[in-house]
Amino acid sequence: MTLRWGILSTGNIAKTFAAGVRRSSTGVLIAVASRSQAAADQFGDAFDIPKRYAGYEALLADPDVDAVYIATPHPLHAEWAIKAAEAGKHILCEKPLALNHPQAQAVVEAAREHDVFLMEAFMYRCHPQTAKLVELIRQGVIGDVRMIQAAFGFHARVGPEHRLLSNALGGGAILDVGCYPVSMARLIAGVALGRDFANPVRVFGAGRLNPTTGVDEYAVGTLEFAGGIVAQIAAGVMLNMRNVVHIFGTEGDILLTSPWIPALHGGVADIIVQRRSEPKHIVEVECNEWLYAIEADTVARNIGRRQAPPPAMSWDDSLGNMHTLDRWRQAIGLTYAQEQPDAPEMKLTVSRRPLTRRSDPRMRYGQIAGVGKPVSRLVLGVDNQENIAYASVMFDAFFEHGGNAFDTAFIYGSGKHETLLGQWIRNRGIREEVVILDKGAHTPFCTPEDLNRQFAISLERLQTDYVDIYMLHRDNPQVPVGEFVEALNEHYRAGRMRAFGGSNWTIERIEAANAYAAAHGLQGFSAISNNFSLARMVEPPWEGCLSAGTPEFRAWLTRTQTPLFPWSSQARGFFLDDTAPDFKADPERVRCWFSDDNFERLRRARELAKKYGVLPINIALAYVLHQPFPTFPLIGPRTLYELRTSLPALDVTLTPDEVKWLNLEA
Repeated sequence: MTLRWGILSTGNIAKTFAAGVRRSSTGVLIAVASRSQAAADQFGDAFDIPKRYAGYEALLADPDVDAVYIATPHPLHAEWAIKAAEAGKHILCEKPLALNHPQAQAVVEAAREHDVFLMEAFMYRCHPQTAKLVELIRQGVIGDVRMIQAAFGFHARVGPEHRLLSNALGGGAILDVGCYPVSMARLIAGVALGRDFANPVRVFGAGRLNPTTGVDEYAVGTLEFAGGIVAQIAAGVMLNMRNVVHIFGTEGDILLTSPWIPALHGGVADIIVQRRSEPKHIVEVECNEWLYAIEADTVARNIGRRQAPPPAMSWDDSLGNMHTLDRWRQAIGLTYAQEQPDAPEMKLTVSRRPLTRRSDPRMRYGQIAGVGKPVSRLVLGVDNQENIAYASVMFDAFFEHGGNAFDTAFIYGSGKHETLLGQWIRNRGIREEVVILDKGAHTPFCTPEDLNRQFAISLERLQTDYVDIYMLHRDNPQVPVGEFVEALNEHYRAGRMRAFGGSNWTIERIEAANAYAAAHGLQGFSAISNNFSLARMVEPPWEGCLSAGTPEFRAWLTRTQTPLFPWSSQARGFFLDDTAPDFKADPERVRCWFSDDNFERLRRARELAKKYGVLPINIALAYVLHQPFPTFPLIGPRTLYELRTSLPALDVTLTPDEVKWLNLEA
């Protein structure tokens, strides 16, 4: 096929790629865009490109462009990849795919949603030398891989104003060239473990930060993988290095003397194999095609599948690479200014637009007495986000899909997660559009005094003067229930809580609290938050956890119509595809959910999932949504993929008989 290319930006790497496309067997250059017309015209003249645009939007609007190569500075990669996907253009994005892993997730989800090809431009991954290396590792020519050494460094001799050292442009060694050794180490470790790639279990690092801009001039890292495989990686933009890859196994070693730019304009690439007690053997990989032409042809030949096969970079491979780069940067203390919580860039979404809801959100809503605004039936757990960049991407996506309710607590992350939620709400300016469910007074600090002290701190972290719903995170039977009710009502009367309730409370204590409130003309519990899921909780994940899934509790909820905010609504992964009686990878899943009756529920969920064309986890979540009492399930997706695959539960309509059948009642 012939692929009509447009190029965004006109820097040196764009020129290199343009020369490669002209040597490809599938590509033709038809458009280029730059920030100025003069630059676009100059580039177009140099490469005989007929269409020249002053502005990237105009190129994306050109119906004749099939695919775009994004060659902008690093911080612009995610924005323009998303906009290219929205325009229906196939995408080859220069490495790194984004500034960080959360942004990369947003790029991948955009490609998936708009059904376009996406590949991160590691050209060496497309070259036959890399494919031959993978073959040698799989054949075990050096036995079992134990150590990988990979480096990519050069001395640019530039000042702090140059893009390589610019904080604003995402400069530094790790993102500019460190991504190569990381990607190679992950590839080799993965192949050695029988996979396409592997992600490290631990990442360590050290580096030299520029005293003016704060970005890394050079850095080293250690990656630990499963199976006892370790990698030593290094990168530099202000330090020359021996840019080789050396792989050590139990029976020998392999050396690549030109791993990153093998035979740029065609020719022979050498792989040096040294088996124990044998002479060195040079494996010659001959290829007459230009390196960047191979990359362009790889895109064209895989447009239909939307991803290129390994060892080219798949979506999951790129996501793993970006996450490892984030961890390496964290290890050396490098956070870019635009990743800071109050940075101007953090006030917009990854696509650099204000946050808005989609025109067709699938979310459903309910009401909680006192809250005064609709509450999304799904509630996003704010307890696992690593930083403001990660939180913003997750929260934005949930809000865009119609979600407006967020669950957090005083103890989560020692306050980090309340702080992240508060900062995101402030950055987006949407306090009145969201519902905050906050919790406090967890054991052993579960007294009215602890409640008051913690709640004041929580409001400060959340940067708000009220929460929509407040839950006592635990109960303390040693405290008369009236004392809790009095303390909660004090905050309720002051407007600091619109509604309140209890998490992990018994029926008896809830009824006692409401009876006390009624007898004294006070506000009672408006909602509760106990465990509830299709799978029966065999053992609680944490001490003091209570389930509302017993027949007695379900009957009480049905009779009183008390709204329930169930945690672990999807049984913390029990309904995933990998769950089986011999599963051992997640001891908590085994301990808390494995039982004969739950495996029968899982079997039935899988059967019903086939009927409705969804995942078993969607059936499990739909079960919670279809109870005869109000439910607002808490969900805890760790990635945009997990969030996206949770939402189809909203589209499933279960009959009352199916609800009973799933729970072994029919």
